[in-house]
Amino acid sequence: MCLKNIINITNTCLEIGYWPIHFKTSITIVIPKPNKVSYDTLKSFRSIILLNMLGKLVKKFIGDRLQFHMISNNFIHQSQLSSLKFKFTSDASITLIHFICMEWVRNLSTSTLAFDISQFFSSLNHCLLTLILEKVGFDSRIVKFFSNYLIGRKTQYFWNSFSSLFFNVDVGVRQGLALSPILSALYLASFLHILENHLKNLKIPVSILSFINNGLLVTQSKFFLFSNSLLFCNYNIVSSLLLKFSLIVEHSKTEVFHFSRSHGLFNPLSLNISFIGGPVLYLKESWKYLDFIFNRKLSFSQHIDFYFNKVISTVKYIKILGNSVRGLIPHQKCLLYRSYILPIALYSFQLWYYNRAPLSYLLKILGKM
Repeated sequence: MCLKNIINITNTCLEIGYWPIHFKTSITIVIPKPNKVSYDTLKSFRSIILLNMLGKLVKKFIGDRLQFHMISNNFIHQSQLSSLKFKFTSDASITLIHFICMEWVRNLSTSTLAFDISQFFSSLNHCLLTLILEKVGFDSRIVKFFSNYLIGRKTQYFWNSFSSLFFNVDVGVRQGLALSPILSALYLASFLHILENHLKNLKIPVSILSFINNGLLVTQSKFFLFSNSLLFCNYNIVSSLLLKFSLIVEHSKTEVFHFSRSHGLFNPLSLNISFIGGPVLYLKESWKYLDFIFNRKLSFSQHIDFYFNKVISTVKYIKILGNSVRGLIPHQKCLLYRSYILPIALYSFQLWYYNRAPLSYLLKILGKM
């Protein structure tokens, strides 16, 4: 009976194109982050948003149906590897490794340029988002519903014993809400389709991978100087096109990395993007992307060392949880080790394998555990 009433509420909201005011009201709890030197900046605090539980459940239903409809009708661009169910960070990295290894067979090196969209969720334009929903062919009632859903949102801030008045928060889509991932994916899909057409018309051989607000430009060539010129050209196009979507690239977080199996001197030229507001990008020994640590030969030695040390420091704290007299018994410690420690040690182990990968060396390191 309860489920039937929730479904009726959901159908009614979509039918009349209205999102109740009660579901738009939230409470934001401000919590200071631990171990900060000073608390005079906003980054030193974390905000937790409390929403109406029934509203969250209804949005979950709508989000699931919306995602199914978008995927079944090919609204999502093939390079989008996030904001959807069954899409993980490992999917993006596996795709990247596939690009690299396929080009190594052809004796080509791969160059990548990673960029970050600043304040992504809060920068989505409401008018453009509703226009996109209309252009892709959604029913007018659905477009009307989201037009109403995006406006009139209010929140009240609580900080210790202090409570504020209600403030309007009609900016973008809030990160962490049930509908935010799928709406942001649809917003970016339009950008990616337009970008793909631009690159085809200009005949620029550059691929792009998208993971939420992180973009990755990928190109292959025998000469890094040529790769740098392609990346620079495409990065300029991406930055200009994103501005038309009310999105801004955070140039300070832009990184360039080259993959090569060369055994000789490896010293590619830096990439200067200062002409479009960015810094000079210098080559690094390793590159951290989506919590995976890459080196130019895909040996994953730095990645293994990092997570191996993380596991060792975690294991040292297990003894605090119990001894032979009280606390966790050995069986419980073993269960904790298998359910928590091993996933850290084997994080992204799917990426380790490729032709001629030094798996025996990596397994020896794990064997020391």
